[in-house]
Amino acid sequence: MLQVGTKAPGFTAKDQDGREFSLEPFKGKTVLYFYSRDNTGGCTKQAEGYAALHGEFLAKGARVIGVSRDSAASHAKFAAKYGLPFTLIADVDRAVIGAYDVWKEKKNYGKVTMGVLRTTYIIDENGVIIDACDKVRAADDAARVLALL
Repeated sequence: MLQVGTKAPGFTAKDQDGREFSLEPFKGKTVLYFYSRDNTGGCTKQAEGYAALHGEFLAKGARVIGVSRDSAASHAKFAAKYGLPFTLIADVDRAVIGAYDVWKEKKNYGKVTMGVLRTTYIIDENGVIIDACDKVRAADDAARVLALL
């Protein structure tokens, strides 16, 4: 996980509509959250939390961006199904996931695998990480982050 106070890596990647999305230049605050897969229980709860509070994030000058290894087509279906009003980044080659150091060893029921560690970063308008959390509770993440803004 990247540390608070460090410069957030910029990136360009495809969003859920297949368009190029660039994190830089930084415009206001950015909530950048990493999750493992579209349409899974925890990831859906997390996305729904951000969707429900989206207006409040915008009112605080913050944009929300979700990142996973799913394709743009998968993200488009996920966003449509749950009415997600924010950007989802398709990081199929793990470039962004690698830059933000969230590809980690995970244990699930005693089985060890590699995958995306659910992690949320808050980045300020200067591109500096002002909060980083890798102990994310999916259902509570959006409210926790909103309270920090």
